[in-house]
Amino acid sequence: MQICGLMKTTLLDYPGKVASTIFLGGCNMRCVFCHNMNLVTGVNEIPKIPVSDVIDHLNSRIGVIDGVCITGGEPTLHPDLIDLISTIKEMGFLVKLDSNGSKTSVLEELIAKKLVDYIAIDVKASFNKYPVICGLNSGFDSDSQVKSIIKNVRDTIDLLVKHDLINYEFRTTVIREYHDENEFELIGDMLQGASNYYLQGFVKSRFVPETSLNGYSADELRRFVNILAPKIKHVDIRGVD
Repeated sequence: MQICGLMKTTLLDYPGKVASTIFLGGCNMRCVFCHNMNLVTGVNEIPKIPVSDVIDHLNSRIGVIDGVCITGGEPTLHPDLIDLISTIKEMGFLVKLDSNGSKTSVLEELIAKKLVDYIAIDVKASFNKYPVICGLNSGFDSDSQVKSIIKNVRDTIDLLVKHDLINYEFRTTVIREYHDENEFELIGDMLQGASNYYLQGFVKSRFVPETSLNGYSADELRRFVNILAPKIKHVDIRGVD
């Protein structure tokens, strides 16, 4: 288990809850806008936090925080994720998982075992743009791997929307160079009938690999909300004034 960071208290990562956030290293995507790329390509240089230290911290927060958010990187790549979450649940905490949706079978198992209370899936773009925006066409993956990742994301969306087994949200970091009105028409079709979808403002940081990217204003994002609203039950914006 590559635990690369621990935020002891946050009011932002778990909607409506006071939480701690665990950051796991490693990812199967190389998104051009990733603000945590240090957890992806630089994971070997980051000192790891022992699981025992995280559990000790959570024991000290029983009755103080409501839940734990597990993010990354991509948490579902870790074979011992289920063991970690099982331990956290036994302590009485709610668990929120952030994922890119590419490991549907792991999410299915977590839901079936009632180990997660909230899932947030990052929808990067319409599927035809996934190879570019997620860095899947850079030689990192074969054609079959790219197709498999996209299929799994599609299956994850279907799992959450059609079966409605758990509280969930979809979210997209909106980038001027990659997202426009037509793009959100396509994403709206992808997420038709979903409960919650959030458009997140893009924020530049030193870890973002493509330095020329730009975000949209709040007013511009609201135009996209209007496109999406007829197709999705609740659409809103985050991360912009």
